[in-house]
Amino acid sequence: MNLKVYFFFLFILISTVVIQGQTFISVEGRHFVKGGKPYYFLGANFWYGMNLASAGEGGDRRRLLRELDHLKALGVTNLRIMAAGEGPESEPWRMKPALQTSPGVYNPALLDGLDFLLAEMGKRGMYAVVCLSNFWQWSGGMAQYRAWFEEDVEVPYPDPVTGKGWLPYMIYTSGFYKSESAMTTYESHLRTVIRRRNTYTGRLYREDPTIMAWQLANEPRGMLRPRAYRRWIVQSAKRIKELDGNHLVCIGSEGNTQTPTGNHFRKDHRSEYIDYTTIHTWVQNWGWYDPENPEESFERAKIKAKEYLDRHLNWAAQLNKPLVLEEFGISRDANSHEPTATVEWRNRFYKYVFELIHQRAEAGTPAAGSNFWAWGGEGRPREPRAVWQRGDDWIGDPPHELQGWYSVYDADVSTLAIIAAYAKKMQALSR
Repeated sequence: MNLKVYFFFLFILISTVVIQGQTFISVEGRHFVKGGKPYYFLGANFWYGMNLASAGEGGDRRRLLRELDHLKALGVTNLRIMAAGEGPESEPWRMKPALQTSPGVYNPALLDGLDFLLAEMGKRGMYAVVCLSNFWQWSGGMAQYRAWFEEDVEVPYPDPVTGKGWLPYMIYTSGFYKSESAMTTYESHLRTVIRRRNTYTGRLYREDPTIMAWQLANEPRGMLRPRAYRRWIVQSAKRIKELDGNHLVCIGSEGNTQTPTGNHFRKDHRSEYIDYTTIHTWVQNWGWYDPENPEESFERAKIKAKEYLDRHLNWAAQLNKPLVLEEFGISRDANSHEPTATVEWRNRFYKYVFELIHQRAEAGTPAAGSNFWAWGGEGRPREPRAVWQRGDDWIGDPPHELQGWYSVYDADVSTLAIIAAYAKKMQALSR
């Protein structure tokens, strides 16, 4: 046999084996399917993966590989990551460097980092939920899209230290849905990412089974513009489906939270272009759990979390779509931000939530998986409760949160044991 022909067929054989080792995740009714079998998972939020994977500023590829290996060893093979980040980098409370420094202008090192991250995840049989924007300021997000075209209006950033100013910021950010220029630039970003070819695998993103789903944004809220918000959902999801017929699409929704946000779970998720539903549960942020008084508040938090999950599962069943609890967590004991603080109450909460998801999945409800918030791995805060600064470690807490709040570290042995045990249980459901 001609040597060139031999190597050609060898390449095809190897490529086929790699592709067969990982297949696209699809949806059949209220369940995920992988290779003709049910797909259930216990995953993590690893939002900074692209930045950590960069060969440029802020990156550490050796650490990235160790983090992926550690997660894989735990059985955590579904990661929610960011593929967005808007400048300018002079603004407060955000990831730096930015992926998109100005409209349509990209940091090539971060695009390369996204390629590298997906390539390495693919080698390990891991799946990515790729988030394409953000309602909150920690990556620039929708507020920055609007600000790019309204330079005469100052963004009313909230102050995470004092906890003041969130309502004006949310109202401002929801103006994104009424800004034609902002939404056009967002759609351009969708095309840039979805049509990209990975420089490490040679594969187009839209042909890469490593990507489980495209997510419109992190926790988008309608606020005073619910109709415009839902038009944006349908328009954006449809545009993604036009660009990519292989992957799932989801919103990134929190669900119907305890305070009005202009969201309506069933209306928001009923579009034919939205393949599955999502919720986030924040018992501490929403005042259901007080880490300073856990003995009295923990049972209430459990009840509230269960009610929240079951309520949305009922709605997901009506929609005939799967549901993922893609964010939840509580602080270390006594609300300590010190990495060595104990995690007794967090362990109890993780075990309770993982057990709820497992029971509901086993019973055939739309519950399909969860992503805990968030993987800090080897990273550590510069100091407990520090405000994130350029050059600090990437951990599970975004720059708009005091560092050390919700991160799960590689040294949290007791928490990792719970994660590994329930990851195994969820994988067993897939078999």
